Amino acid sequence: MTTATTIQSVKGIVALVTGGASGLGRGVVERLIAQGAKGVVALDLKFPNGGGSSADNLVAVTGSVTSEEDVNRALAECEKKFGRLDAVVSCAGIGIAKRAYDFRRKIPHPLDEFKRVVEVNTVGTFNVTRLAVGLIGRNEPVNTLRGVVINTASVAAFDGQIGQVAYSASKGGVVGMTLPIARDLATQGIRCVTIAPGLFDTPLLGSLPETVRKNLASTVPCPSRLGNIDEYAHLVQSIIENPMLNGEVIRLDGALRMQP
Repeated sequence: MTTATTIQSVKGIVALVTGGASGLGRGVVERLIAQGAKGVVALDLKFPNGGGSSADNLVAVTGSVTSEEDVNRALAECEKKFGRLDAVVSCAGIGIAKRAYDFRRKIPHPLDEFKRVVEVNTVGTFNVTRLAVGLIGRNEPVNTLRGVVINTASVAAFDGQIGQVAYSASKGGVVGMTLPIARDLATQGIRCVTIAPGLFDTPLLGSLPETVRKNLASTVPCPSRLGNIDEYAHLVQSIIENPMLNGEVIRLDGALRMQP
């Protein structure tokens, strides 16, 4: 079998993208549509023009990745509007900056805040995965493959900074799920790959002062700048198109290694 017969294409696929209203998720939505996807369902807590809106190839669903009901509503839209699901891309996530213990104020890390970050980033990612693959699994296999799960971790999973204990733990959980999920789904021809982005020019970083943004950008070895959202989306497309990418965590960080 030649390479040409095994490479997939985003053209004509149907994707579910969580966190699709802004940042990395919105970049994925826009790129997939621009590259010819049949349809994209975007799931997020809120959209600029409200949820439930629909276009020929885009449906916006308001909801939380931690809610089974909300995720199932998004999946129902995939099936109702486009008849299938080929790829799920989980970009939804939150973060906080708290030390394990604040010795100056003599206060331990709030347990409810730690739980909340893990609930959204780790449990939410698994919730979307476990529900979405049921729909992907109904596809007729093409070259033995039915679809792909793409999750989002962070370089913080490997070299978390001071104050990132909750965020690092939650993203480490996403990293740890990657290989067993890929193995669990292998018999059904469903792949699982995780992207671990470094510093990207998202709305979160956009709210920081320009001097802070420049300092952050200077810590990236090469290219010495913040990542562009479309560079993340381009990797998503590459993962969809390359069938041998499976069970792997890919750092997308310009050789960045976070310092304490």
